[in-house]
Amino acid sequence: MNRLYKLDEWRIIEEGFHPEFNRESESIFSIGNGYMGQRANFEEQYSGDSLTGNYVAGVYYPDKTRVGWWKNGYPEYFAKVLNAPKWIGIDICVNKKPVDLTSAKISFFTRTLNMKEGYLDREFKLSVAGNKTLEFNIRRFLSMPEPDAGIIKYSIRSVDFEGAIDFTVYLDADVRNEDANYGKKFWREVSREISQEHGILIARTLKTDFHVATGMCFNFLKNGKETRVNSNLIDLEKYVGNAFKENIKPGDELSIVKFVSVLSSLNNPKEDLMGDVKKRLREISSKGFEILFSDHIKVWEKIWKTSDIVIESDIAAQQAIRFNIFQLNQTYTGKDERLNIGPKGFTGEKYGGSTYWDTEAFVLPFFLKTADQKVGRNLLLYRYKHLQASIKNAEKLGFKNGAALYPMVTMNGEECHNEWEITFEEIHRNGAIAFAICNYIKHTGDNEYLADYGLEVLIGISRFWSQRATWSENLKKFVILGVTGPNEYENNVSNNWHTNSMASWTMSYTIESLLKVMKELPDKYRDLISKTGFDFSGETSLWQKIIDNLHMPFDEGRKVFLQQDGFLDKELMDAGKIPSGERPINQHWSWDRILRSCFIKQADVLQSLYVFEDKYDTETIRRNFDFYEPMTVHESSLSACIHSIIASRLGYIEKAYELYLRTSRLDLDDYNNEVGDGLHITSMAGTWLAIVEGFGGMRIDEEKVQINPLIPVQWKSYSFHARFRGSLFEVKVTKEEIIINNLSDKCLPMVVYGKEYQIAVSEKKAINHRVTRSCTD
Repeated sequence: MNRLYKLDEWRIIEEGFHPEFNRESESIFSIGNGYMGQRANFEEQYSGDSLTGNYVAGVYYPDKTRVGWWKNGYPEYFAKVLNAPKWIGIDICVNKKPVDLTSAKISFFTRTLNMKEGYLDREFKLSVAGNKTLEFNIRRFLSMPEPDAGIIKYSIRSVDFEGAIDFTVYLDADVRNEDANYGKKFWREVSREISQEHGILIARTLKTDFHVATGMCFNFLKNGKETRVNSNLIDLEKYVGNAFKENIKPGDELSIVKFVSVLSSLNNPKEDLMGDVKKRLREISSKGFEILFSDHIKVWEKIWKTSDIVIESDIAAQQAIRFNIFQLNQTYTGKDERLNIGPKGFTGEKYGGSTYWDTEAFVLPFFLKTADQKVGRNLLLYRYKHLQASIKNAEKLGFKNGAALYPMVTMNGEECHNEWEITFEEIHRNGAIAFAICNYIKHTGDNEYLADYGLEVLIGISRFWSQRATWSENLKKFVILGVTGPNEYENNVSNNWHTNSMASWTMSYTIESLLKVMKELPDKYRDLISKTGFDFSGETSLWQKIIDNLHMPFDEGRKVFLQQDGFLDKELMDAGKIPSGERPINQHWSWDRILRSCFIKQADVLQSLYVFEDKYDTETIRRNFDFYEPMTVHESSLSACIHSIIASRLGYIEKAYELYLRTSRLDLDDYNNEVGDGLHITSMAGTWLAIVEGFGGMRIDEEKVQINPLIPVQWKSYSFHARFRGSLFEVKVTKEEIIINNLSDKCLPMVVYGKEYQIAVSEKKAINHRVTRSCTD
């Protein structure tokens, strides 16, 4: 753990320049708007260690898979979300010497991410020309209401320096991905244009042929007054720029306001990009910095009004949850069903920025409770549109009859993960996608989605499970062999309890859904049966046979579910016995040693107990938590949040708080020594769930909201907003009472500690008694 940043309720603040942690700060201070994102790279040149990154949603490159041993069915490529043409460039020379913070004499430095208003500030002072001082102030934001627009205000003020400053304002498409498998650059220039009024670069990706137009124009101000400059035009392959010089004397301030538009062929016809980007530059620049900034702040004000969590008397916890909420909302806005949420969002290259099961298991519940219904629907439609590709994924592995295996990693529905034990074995992801459909309908009541889209997906997934299960004559049970569960520190195991649980539940829910649609929407049911060639009697009878006879490993002595067959053959020991110098073990141990150990990367059995909590009594959950959590090293970003929620459910409040703080500050304090690669965006949704579903005890059951709040001793109070079927409400929990505020235009039924209340429109209801969550049912 490394607490580098100052604690503040609404800001992330770096005081002093720490080049040894520059990559980490580039990740932490990233900004985005759902359409594109930018790591906190410096505008001016920087020769120190840096991971440059500007990412445009949906634009990717299929980088040929690099493996030593090719297997049939192996993905041919790994989808890389590309480092797109650089738009932030503003190089500075003072008396012909470049400003480069690697070698500059810095007397003051601070970097601030303002989460409340969504912008990045940087301030520093340099000693130049002996002991003369220049002050630099830079503000950058990616507009939320104008998603193609990036705006920078770059100001230099002289304290006591007199001399010449050279500016070069530029765009650069000669960029690379650090994680390229074969060292290739993925962009080719299509066209470019540079003039006194604007600079434009249009580049295309290799293979996928996405075209991205990046356009810039700028205003120059001296002491607050706009001044026209006559710049030298720089016109090079993949590079355009405007270079000019201006004298400065003590007290003067020179400012550049750079307006940028980034358009892609996902949204604009290729042949129109040049004209469209010119038009957008005129529109953006005509509004000016102040209006653009004001409009941007208003959008963030609206977001925070319905998604903020307020924690009283614990600044570390407060800062952390707002950081998580901020990053989630600037990564995905839900406006485009072609887009999804990568594990790193717009903050780094690792994992390709592609879609994983994290979306359905962690991120969807966050947006179901905090955003308009269409946001969750678009996340599901993204998967529906990949159904045919998922059927082809299964066909490559030998499955038939419309069986669908959704990819572990994808950009377009095609599997593109390049680790065999994940690609072929981590099939529990299919269950997460199926459960997401159920979860969406439970939260929204949108049964039409089930008939129009969801049921077709469920049939494909259930067909997969029925073919993946095989009959064991030895056990007289169906078994699922050769899998990897959520705990990726185990590979090629048999009968992973979570995987088998998801398989059984999916087939059962699909049968239930078929009967529901058959009864309520018979015409749509007949159309679906015809489209899928579904044999109700034959297929559902097989599914039911598997459900009734699927092997579920269980230890009679301990009365716990076994993570997989043979788990008890391991040497069982507490993770606390691992020397601190060997943590995280994935950075210190051989893979062989990890696989032979009992140590668990993330919730596995407990993942199912979280998902299907209503099927198990408290003591069953407790026995399994007490058995597995001590062996869990929490080296997945998705681990601590699930354990925190379950700990809250069990009344283990101190454990829940400890795990909440770990998951919420995972990146801010770099628990796993990897934040330089980018943030853990999808796990941030789990942090939110740790408060709302954990401490708040929020569940959706029998078409009602249920809450069973508890409060950590470190907190004086906390409050959160959530949505249910069009209703928005706020819950505040103090040491003495729970206050429910119905912010919607209809009555809200809510169950609190088992007692039902009707919360009237605009009513604030205080439940004036203190209740501690019971440790038993």
